[in-house]
Amino acid sequence: MHYPWWYVPFLTAPMLIAIVAVVHVLVAHYAVGGGLFLALETQYAYRTKNKAYLEYLRGHAWFFILLTVVFGAITGVGIWWTIGLASPLATATLIHTFVFGWAMEYVFFILEIVSAFIFYYYWGRLQPKVHVQVGWIYAASAWMSLVLITGITGFMLNPGAWLQNRSFWVGFFNPQFVPQVLARTGGALLLASLYVYLHASLKVKDSALRDLIAKRSARPALLGSVLIVLGGLGWYLFLPESAKAALSAAAALTVMMVLIFVITIAVFIMLYLGPYRHPGWLSPGFAILLFVFGMGAFSTGEFIREAVRKPYIVYNVVMGNQLLVDEVLAAQQRGFLETGTWTRAWMASRYPQVMRGAEIDEARLLTLPEDDQRLVGQVIFKYQCNNCHATRVGYSAVSHLTRGWTPELIRSVVGHLNEATFFMPPWVGTNEEAEVLTKYLSSIAYPRPGGMEPGPGR
Repeated sequence: MHYPWWYVPFLTAPMLIAIVAVVHVLVAHYAVGGGLFLALETQYAYRTKNKAYLEYLRGHAWFFILLTVVFGAITGVGIWWTIGLASPLATATLIHTFVFGWAMEYVFFILEIVSAFIFYYYWGRLQPKVHVQVGWIYAASAWMSLVLITGITGFMLNPGAWLQNRSFWVGFFNPQFVPQVLARTGGALLLASLYVYLHASLKVKDSALRDLIAKRSARPALLGSVLIVLGGLGWYLFLPESAKAALSAAAALTVMMVLIFVITIAVFIMLYLGPYRHPGWLSPGFAILLFVFGMGAFSTGEFIREAVRKPYIVYNVVMGNQLLVDEVLAAQQRGFLETGTWTRAWMASRYPQVMRGAEIDEARLLTLPEDDQRLVGQVIFKYQCNNCHATRVGYSAVSHLTRGWTPELIRSVVGHLNEATFFMPPWVGTNEEAEVLTKYLSSIAYPRPGGMEPGPGR
């Protein structure tokens, strides 16, 4: 282990990352699609000299900046804060691998912020042509940010040939790059229209203007739905075999996957029959329904994308237990506690009697009192298992998963984690460490439910 573990009770640290990331993604995609909407529609309003539409777009730009630049920036910082604490090794790996990519993304991000503020605060003070150009600078910068970040997040799921040559461009243009760019561009277009519908249905009183907004926003939304489906299919086709197996093995994920396509098709039909064919249908209730459906499908997709990476954080590079794949064998031979800077220092401070010089004598772990053995087992659990499991209560709580298990069964599963469940990392540690972890897990496992006692014929 390269870093100390950040313990988040109940949720687990990775689930906290997921919550912050999904909230940010739902806003960040609006930042991309909404920028395209504002640039295109401002250009159209100037060309048609539609003052009422221009006034609406100015009001929408304020809503857009408040949500994307202010709230989006806060949640963006929140992502870096949480991943830096919860998954520091994977974060460092991505930073070191894609230094050039992050530098480019920061340049486009600064362009986004500057052009967004100029676009809004200089509204009416710039010539229409210049004003529209500023809008397109924002839209292009936001989409390039999406492309750059998608290349890096796609790499986490399938690095492709990067594992052989460690080239920046090979890693960036990974097998997941094109499908995810298609899906995320489609998501940006769709979500932008859904935000626009919601905003317009609540703010615009003129039915003719509201119908215009609904009709002009329908086509990009319909295109976005198509791109999401095409990108989603490509995403599935280019999944690593283990990710496909994890998706098939988890019934909940399979159901979610089907729901995404069903909801996306339902949204497409609603968009076609509603805003596209009958703009007058755009009421607050209809807009809210579309918004909820779109948000539900998109956030579910984000959850699935994260879930199928197991047992990796970065596929075939960083394991879920915060070890590089190349380090697993050495840690199994030397001991999990010994190979971690922080765990070794903790053992030396709390239990100097188990140290042999500067190293941990693994055999001495079993000479500690039972309570201390369980405490050492708890430390091993937090570092090696808490990335996916809470303890007694919470996300995938291990106390519930081991309900009614005997110590012998727990010991067997601990020693053969990836054989018992293929999407778990392999056990990393010595037999002695497996024993103290078994004692800790046995102490927190809930008893077998009443009426479910094993017996003849069961």
